[in-house]
Order: sequence, then C-alpha cells, then structure tokens
Amino acid sequence: MAIMITMLALGAILGFIGAGGAGFIIAILTLVFKVPIHTALGTSLTAMAFTSPSGAFSHYREGNMAVKAGIIVGLFGAAGSYVGSKIAALIPTDYMHFFTAGMLFLSALLLVVRLFLLKEKTARDENQQINAVFVLKAAILGIIVGILSGTFGIGSTPFIQLGLLTFLGLTLRQSVGTTMLVIVPIAIGGGIGFTSEGYLDFVLLLQVLIGTMLGAYIGAKFTNLVPKVILKTAMILTPAVSALILTL
Repeated sequence: MAIMITMLALGAILGFIGAGGAGFIIAILTLVFKVPIHTALGTSLTAMAFTSPSGAFSHYREGNMAVKAGIIVGLFGAAGSYVGSKIAALIPTDYMHFFTAGMLFLSALLLVVRLFLLKEKTARDENQQINAVFVLKAAILGIIVGILSGTFGIGSTPFIQLGLLTFLGLTLRQSVGTTMLVIVPIAIGGGIGFTSEGYLDFVLLLQVLIGTMLGAYIGAKFTNLVPKVILKTAMILTPAVSALILTL
C-alpha cells in the first residue's frame, strides 16, 4: 500500500511535466523501499509502457502533441532501448547508481540551457509534410534516447524533450505532450530487454502501475493551467532531485 500511494503522488508530478518518470521511480524504489538497482531499472522502465499512454492520451486531447513526430522517434527509440537494456546488464550494481544519477544531473543541466537560455519556437503544424531530412533527424534522436533509456533504466525525458525542441522544432508544450507518446515504444523495447535478463519483478510492477497510471492522467490536466516558468522549473527539478536521491 505504501508503494502504491507513493507512486500515485509521483505519477501526478510526472504527468504534469510530461515525464515517464523512470528516474524518479528508480530513486524512490532503491532508497526508500530497498529494491535492487537492476530490478528497479527493469520494473520502472516496463511500468512506463503502461503509465505513459494515459498521460499521452490526456496531452493529445489538450492539443499538446505532434503525433507524426512522436511515432517516428518512438519506433526508432524502441530498438535503441532494447540494445541499451543489454548494455545495462553488463554494468555492475555499484556503478549503476552513479551512472544513472550522472545522466539525470546532465539532463537537468541541459534543460536549464534549453528552457531558459534559448528562445521559444512557434508551433509546428502537424499537417506539415514530413520529408526525408525530418525522418532522419527523428530516427537519430530516437536511437540515441532509446539507448540512454535502456542502458540507465530511465525514460530520458529531458533528452527527448530537448531533441524535440531543438532538432524537430516543437514548442515547449508540444515537446511535453509528444514525449509521453515517444516514451511508450521506448519503454516496451527496454522492458522486453530487461525481462529477458531477469530484472523484472511482476508484483512490484503491479504496485507501481496502480499508483502511477491514475496519477499521470490527473497530472497532465495541469500542464496548460500553470505559468510556463513553473512548468520549466518542475521539468528541471525532477531529474535533479532524482539524481540527488540516487547518490544518497
């Protein structure tokens, strides 16, 4: 029950900022509930395959999503995530905490640069033609964030959002919503990889799912209701706090 209540609160936060939340979930599971790091990685990443669709659907209804871009990035990301999960199985437990924390700290730093130092772009027309260059950019982005997700057991939300903002020209709100869509196939690919390595706890997965699925849907309702500065700050603090927890 304690895990489910905790995951409900986390899900609301993660749905609000457009994050799959694997990094945050991993941090809580390992520090508070003493779950082995590789099991936490596999379980949390797999959970995103179930939790992200509810948040993605909510963002779609709110008009915060570039569907075509999300599908392309997500499909290539799934392949990258599977490969990354195999890499993760080779990393010793003692090092995995620090590697994952380091990636989360880096993602927070990159978000500061992109969200506060670079200018906001205009919305991308969803009906705009998807040309070969756009597909190539989306494919490269998908493979990179997929490998990061699978290797470190995180959704790589900040990296996906930065890629969507910078490489594909989406707005902040579009990147938030589209990221939720991208995370779904990435989580599936990585989840399959971790499961094949024996790093999935099905009972723990069920507990995480019950809390986060409802929380993510509720949290997504607040993305359009708050000032952008609050949304940006929340996007940065989430990976930073997760990284800090992992180093404790």
